[in-house]
Amino acid sequence: MFTRLRAYLDSIRARDPAPRSRWEVLIYPGVLAVGMHSIAHWLFQRRLFFLARFVNHFSRFLTAIDIHPGAKIGKNFFIDHGFTVIGETAEIGDNVTIYQCVTLGGTNPTNGIGGKRHPTLKDHVIIGSGAQIIGPIVIGDHARVGANAVVTDDVPEGATMIGLKARSTLVPAEEWLKDFIPYGTPCDEPCEELIETGPKRIADLEEQLKSLRADVDAMKSSSDTPIKRSGTID
Repeated sequence: MFTRLRAYLDSIRARDPAPRSRWEVLIYPGVLAVGMHSIAHWLFQRRLFFLARFVNHFSRFLTAIDIHPGAKIGKNFFIDHGFTVIGETAEIGDNVTIYQCVTLGGTNPTNGIGGKRHPTLKDHVIIGSGAQIIGPIVIGDHARVGANAVVTDDVPEGATMIGLKARSTLVPAEEWLKDFIPYGTPCDEPCEELIETGPKRIADLEEQLKSLRADVDAMKSSSDTPIKRSGTID
């Protein structure tokens, strides 16, 4: 038990440079919320729904993180800061990182049957702050969702989603194989289209700039030439 706890705390320190010791990580709101969720989930599986909800609400009071007792969570799940909501049928894989103000929300079933209505996050997923992941969709392994993105469709393995509604930047494999990217968003946007066409587009812009400069120089030369008058007015 203590070995697993130590490994969990070390996995968080590997993703967050702020803490100076395991003891500091131990009182993180996200760590407390995940720990209390394990109790609530154990009660939920044994159909002790009221007690499970009680633990859930007490945890939310302490941490500002709302994890439904029915949600399934894998190993080394890290919630950095609070104000996160995770729905009942959400499933979270191993080594997933979620930043503040994220919602793993559900769709409203029209047939009266709850069923699977919340997202599934595969292993090593990173969700940036303020992102909204809605519906029974799948976020693939090593995928990243940028801050404030809204995702309502499946995300392929290794993709980075940005925008509202989120679009994929199709991150190359050598990018998403990096150990960890804070906040799920690279500093320079790795858009495949720009990577392939960028040099040609820059060359075209330089040619256009050269042509514009030549036109400006020609206009200056013509304006500096003295105008010859054919006559004078007395």
